[in-house]
Amino acid sequence: MPGSPRKVVEVDMGRYKSVELTLEEADKLLSDVSKQLGYESQDLEEAYRVIRNFDAFYDMARKKYKDYIVPSKSLNDMIRGTVIVDRLKLVKEGEVRKVVITFDRRVKEEVIVEALRRLGYDVEVKRLELP
Repeated sequence: MPGSPRKVVEVDMGRYKSVELTLEEADKLLSDVSKQLGYESQDLEEAYRVIRNFDAFYDMARKKYKDYIVPSKSLNDMIRGTVIVDRLKLVKEGEVRKVVITFDRRVKEEVIVEALRRLGYDVEVKRLELP
């Protein structure tokens, strides 16, 4: 779609996929990814909780000098390979609150790209390599 806003999905060497979004976009993206996959997991529920209570978790992370918040994961989800969210990074840019969602390596890249396209974005996939 020409003229659409652009989002970059970064894929690191471990095949973890990350994307930065506003809180509202993040909520919609997680919901769409979950629908495409056909399941919800404990880490997804925890990610929703962090996003919906951004300020409290942001303050807590700053006090503990943590860059990332790692949602708790069920052992059953890990064994079945149904973990969706690996970690979250909460970001404040002035009054704008954003979150960087890092998806588990087993979530397919195409699922994330498709969900972002449904939200109206042009999507660029950027692979991070060793220098």
